[in-house]
Amino acid sequence: MSALREAISKIDGVANAASICGVSQRAIYKWLTAGALPRTEYTGETDYAVRLAAAAAERGNPFEAAWLLAESAPKRTAA
Repeated sequence: MSALREAISKIDGVANAASICGVSQRAIYKWLTAGALPRTEYTGETDYAVRLAAAAAERGNPFEAAWLLAESAPKRTAA
């Protein structure tokens, strides 16, 4: 199981993840398909990993936002 999929399962699914992050469920599915958080997460424009980690901790399933960021980084491709 990918780190992103594991994190989303810890907050009870895609619908909750979308609500927590303020994005559509389709956006969450795109992240899962890519196996990565969006680029904006790594440029400081968004804080989805922090939001997801906080929600998981509230549910008693904590994980570190830094772990999710490290494990769900976009794959580099040749230009």
